[in-house]
Amino acid sequence: MFERVREDIQSIFHRDPAARNALEVLTCYPGLHALWLHRLAHGLWVHGWMWLARLVSSFGRWLTGIEIHPGAKIGRRFFIDHGMGIVIGETAEIGDDVTLYQGVTLGGTSWNKGKRHPTLEDGVVVGAGAKVLGPFTVGAGAKIGSNAVVTKAVPPGATAVGIPGRIIVKPDDEQEAKRQQIAEKFGFDAYGVGRDMPDPVARAIGQLLDHIQAMDGRLDGMCKALTELGSDYCANALPELREEDFAGVKEEVGPPA
Repeated sequence: MFERVREDIQSIFHRDPAARNALEVLTCYPGLHALWLHRLAHGLWVHGWMWLARLVSSFGRWLTGIEIHPGAKIGRRFFIDHGMGIVIGETAEIGDDVTLYQGVTLGGTSWNKGKRHPTLEDGVVVGAGAKVLGPFTVGAGAKIGSNAVVTKAVPPGATAVGIPGRIIVKPDDEQEAKRQQIAEKFGFDAYGVGRDMPDPVARAIGQLLDHIQAMDGRLDGMCKALTELGSDYCANALPELREEDFAGVKEEVGPPA
């Protein structure tokens, strides 16, 4: 038991730079108190002491502002940061090293018995205010963005954002390098193309760069073919795209996140 307590405290130090010492963590972290009370409530629940388990759970909710049903299954090194307003349903299952921020709901979408709450695999991070609703799985290492409403499975390592939640696909390194290369060739570092801002504007610009790259390759091939046929045709240089011409676009859309 003491080993698990020590592990819980260390997990907070690893994920919260504001934690200064063990005494502060023991006395001032409601997420830790909610977790310990849940372990007690869950133990009572699985041994058939349903009413007493619910009573302990209700006391934990009153004390911490975090509501965890005693039937929920929670793994090791679970970290609740800030915590106020978190709701975790009866059939929710949480793996190891999972992090939840304030206002998160792991809820259901039906009143039917059986599995109706989500399963969060190891290493999942759920941002503040997010709602994960339904009996599906959020894969290991996945992230749920703040205020997202997710009602479908999230693949391992993916990120889900928005309402309704949509999966952000991280571009592969080779494709991203090609986009950057074509942008630099034209003298313009396209706004939002970097992997740090996977939003609709970034994806649209990325698709345009892919198309330009394909056209550029096709023109190079045509020029080589004409040269081999004896033509003295020489393609004109492409006009330069100046970054200052796109300043208004950057200001209108806003800076990258």
